[in-house]
Formats: sequence, structure tokens, C-alpha cells
Amino acid sequence: MKNTDKKTPKKISKNLKTKKTSFSIGYLLLFLVVLYIIQMFLAPKAGEITYSQFREYLSAGKIVDCTVGEKVIKGHYESGTSEQNKPVAFITVPVQDIVLVNQLEEKNVKFKGEVENNFLRNMIMWWVFPFLIIGIAWFFISKRIGGMGSPFASFGKAKIKLYAAEDAKKTSFADVAGCDEAKEELEEIIEYLKYPQKFQKLGGKIPKGVLLIGPPGTGKTLLAKAVAGESGVPFFSISGSDFVEMFVGMGAARVRDMFAQAKQKAPCIVFIDELDSVGRQRGTGLGGGHDEREQTLNQLLAEMDGFSSNSGVIIIAATNRPDVLDNALLRPGRFDRQVTVDRPDLIGREEILKVHAKGVTIEPNGNLNTIAKRTPGFSGADLANVINEAALLAARRDKKFVEMDELEESIERVIAGPERKSRVISDEEKSIVAYHESGHTLVAALLPNTDPVHKVSIIARGAAALGYTLQLPTEDKYLTRESEIRDTLCVLLAGRAAEEIAFNELSTGASNDLERVSKLARSYVCKFGMSSKLGPQTFGRQQGNIFLGHDLVQEKEFSEKTAIEIDAEVTLLIKNSYAKAKSLIEKNRDKLDLLAKKLEEDEVLEAEQILELLNIKEEKKKTT
Repeated sequence: MKNTDKKTPKKISKNLKTKKTSFSIGYLLLFLVVLYIIQMFLAPKAGEITYSQFREYLSAGKIVDCTVGEKVIKGHYESGTSEQNKPVAFITVPVQDIVLVNQLEEKNVKFKGEVENNFLRNMIMWWVFPFLIIGIAWFFISKRIGGMGSPFASFGKAKIKLYAAEDAKKTSFADVAGCDEAKEELEEIIEYLKYPQKFQKLGGKIPKGVLLIGPPGTGKTLLAKAVAGESGVPFFSISGSDFVEMFVGMGAARVRDMFAQAKQKAPCIVFIDELDSVGRQRGTGLGGGHDEREQTLNQLLAEMDGFSSNSGVIIIAATNRPDVLDNALLRPGRFDRQVTVDRPDLIGREEILKVHAKGVTIEPNGNLNTIAKRTPGFSGADLANVINEAALLAARRDKKFVEMDELEESIERVIAGPERKSRVISDEEKSIVAYHESGHTLVAALLPNTDPVHKVSIIARGAAALGYTLQLPTEDKYLTRESEIRDTLCVLLAGRAAEEIAFNELSTGASNDLERVSKLARSYVCKFGMSSKLGPQTFGRQQGNIFLGHDLVQEKEFSEKTAIEIDAEVTLLIKNSYAKAKSLIEKNRDKLDLLAKKLEEDEVLEAEQILELLNIKEEKKKTT
């Protein structure tokens, strides 16, 4: 603490000195510019007159004073038209005149001679003074921008943010929930930063780089900050996109500068977010080996390979696209440890909700476990948004607590968007939407291998949804059976089937359903290998981002005949699913009409109301 207290005043004094210097230079520059403007444009200029006019003014006694030079005569004369009879400055070119001096004496004019030598004055006024202003301006701008002699000097400096050890300690593993396995993997990094001798004594080498892999919003950045907070070392943070610039070589210079700063603060942690923006596979761009991004990656590889194992600098990077990273980054000696930060399970979601609910006043009877069960597939960022949206809804309704109603509604806002009650639709369209959503609900309730319907609504939400059917699984699933895919196809097509049965006409309301059906059916055949005709094989590669010069030249992996068979299988699967959904709805037409009528009246139906209306047996209630 003593060292910190001593350094702080010096640092503040240095900052004040820098600000004072910049302030003084700025005012000096402003003064010189104003002086130059006054001298060049605002100073009174002498009016040029002919020599004959000068002789006339002299004969009339209007000349007040003059200076006679070899090349010019200048002075002042009285003009009756001038304001308050002020003398007017004049200048004229002299003509050889012997009697001029005698006439000046006769008229009692004050005059003097002048030896003209304007070279020095003109040099200062027209050359030295303007370039002096430009030089001072250049110096001032370079100080403000780069802190060095050139305004471009800052381009080679890494845009890295440094969090001191005291700031890093504000984030700990207590602030990170739902990724216990990832925290266990990183415990070893923390222990090495705290007690390096323990590992060096046995000859062990700590991984130089740790790559955090996971979908967006799962807490990769927060986890890296928690590692720095737990270890109590400085934490550097930079985004991968900050390296690449339009100027060639700037990215590599920034990489060198980043590692130079890190070595000065060792032991420390350097966190590179969105590594895929700078670490993509080489040889896939238009620039070839001279591409700026590839030069930046080459420098990053060289710096990581040049680190000694006991330097005390740990590189942690995060990405949600590990498939596009260059293989050289993932080899042992660089990012040789990969930690997966996946979406949380039920227990993890409940822990995350508790972390984000610490600063929110929730009703005493509020059950976060229920909210965790109803948010499968949500990331940590989604769950934080659920809590925040619930708090905003409760404040808008002037409530003292955040109740379960707000928490449930916030889930729907995150999934489908906010309600748009102001969108007024006709009774005919309302009836079509009601039958469409009732078809989804009815088939989902009748088929055994579908997720239970939690809520159905015909209130418009988001940008385009006129209604929605919310199905939530009762538990986390990591595998999907063939029967579940077939029943899901039936549920997705049930809305279109219900419209056709009720109105003998189709509408555009099923466009999103058809997109999902087409994608799922093609995955059923091409990705999962579940087609009985084509057998257990896959067709086509995993489609990622297309790299120029890499994926565009790949040949098709199957023949045209196989492509025709794939299309036929996909079409047959969709037609059979549609026929099954239509058959179920026709057999239960009375339930469809009852459900649609009730939905038109209430606009929103909960799970209990749906089961009661459809008269589902008790066994089905338990499974749903």
C-alpha cells in the first residue's frame, strides 16, 4: 500500500504537467495565428495613388507626412470625405523630381528619407512565420494523437486495456455460475500464477495459452476476468479486431507492442476476445501471404512461440468459431488447452439466475428453480436479460417486488419479443391465427414425443409474429430420437393443416414453419442419416463461413442421381408428416374448434386451460 501511495502523486503530477503543456502550446498557437491574421488581413493598408495625384495633394496642402524612398513614397494625406478627417494612408511610385524636397519644405510637410531593404521582413512574414505556425500545429496535433513525434505513431500501439490487480480482484469465481467444469480447468492457471515455484520445482510447464470455446453469451469474458481476480495479477484485455488496420504492418506492430507491455507487467494475464477475427486459417484470402490479417497472425504465432515457460504471462483467448482457427494456433506450445464453456444445464441456470437476482427485489415466494426449468437452452446473457426485463416490467407496473408473472412474461419477451397490442387485425385474420395456433397446440398435445405446450397466444409479438405456441421441455436434452423429429415435423405443419381444414384455403402465416420444416427434414436425411432408403450416411459438408479461394472450389461429394434421391426423400418425409398432422386434426375437429374459439375470446391460454379444454387423460397430464 505504501508503494502505491507514493506512486500516485507522481502519476497525477505527470498528468497535470502534460495537460498544462498541451494547454500552453494550444494558446501559443492560437496567439500566433491571430497575430498573423491581424498583420496580413486586418492591418490598415495604404491606398495606391498616382504620382500626379500626390503632386496635386501636395500643392493643395493636404499631405500631412511622407517617407521618401528609392522606389516608393508613402505617407498620409487629409481627405475631406474621410471619417472625422482622419489622415488617409497612401503609397505611390516616385518619378525623378528635383524640386520635390523644396515643395515639401514650403508646405511644412514632415518628411524623411528611407533606405529600403525589405528582404528580411518579407522572408519572416511570408516564409518563416507561416511555417512556424504549421510546425507548432503539427507538434501539437502529434502530442494529442500519438504521444510521439508523428501523429501516426499511435497506430503501432496496441489498443489494450489494462486492469490493475486491485481492479481485477473485483471479479471472482463467485460472480461466475453455471460452468463448474470450466472453472476447475482454470484453477490450475490460478495456482501457477500464485505459486509458480511449486510447478517449476518439479519441472512442470504451465500451458502458454488457454482457449475458451463456447456459444455467445455463455460468460467467456467474465470467466477470464475471474481468473485474473482470483490470481490477483494485472489483466490485459483486447479484441482481435483491434489488431487489423488499413495500414500494412500495423497489426503486427500492435501484437509486438502488446507482448512488450505484458512482459513488463509479468506475471499477468492477456485476454484476446473474438480470436477468430485475427486467427482465421491462412491462405484463404485474396491477399495471399501479403494479406494484413495473415501478417498479424504470423506475428502472433511468433510471439507466442518465443515465450519462455516461466515468463509468467498467460494468454487466454475466447471464440465461438473454433472451426475456422488456423491449426498453428491450436498446436501444443501455443493454445494447447481448450476449455469448453457451454450453455448451462438446469442447475447452472438456477445458479446464474441467483447471481443476477442479487440486486433485484424478488417476491418471497418467487421460485427461480421454476424459471430455470422454463429456460432450457438459454445462455448466461439470456438469463441476465430475463431478470432485467422482469425488473423493468415490475417497475413499470409500480410494484414493490418482482413477481413470478413478470419473470414468466420476461421469458416470452426474450424468446418472441415484446407484445404489440397496438397492432389491430381484422376478425377474419384473428380467426385464421387462432386456428393456426390451435392446430400446433392440438397436435403437440396428442403426439407422445413432443415437448409440452406451456402457453399459446394470438397477441402479436416482435416484428412479424401474429401468434405463437410456446413449448418447453421438462428436462435438458442432449440427444434427439427419430420419433421426436418426426413428431416435431407434424407439430410444425399442423398450423398450415388446421388452416386448410377450417377455411379450405391457405395463408402466408406458415412461412416460418415451412422454413424450419425444410431445414429439419433435410438434416434428417443428409446430416443424421435416418433415411431408410439412403442408409446411414451423410451428404454434404458442414457449412461454415465461405473463405475466398478455399470452399468455393470444393467439389460436390455426391452425384446428381443421389441429389435427386435426397430431394425425393425430403419431399416424402414432409408430405407424410403433413398427412399425419392433417389426419389427427380431422379426427379431433371438435377439439380444434373449441380451442380456437376459446383462444379468440381470451387471446392467451395457459397449459392448465389447454389440458382442461382438450380433456387430456391424467396420464398425459403427468407427462406434460
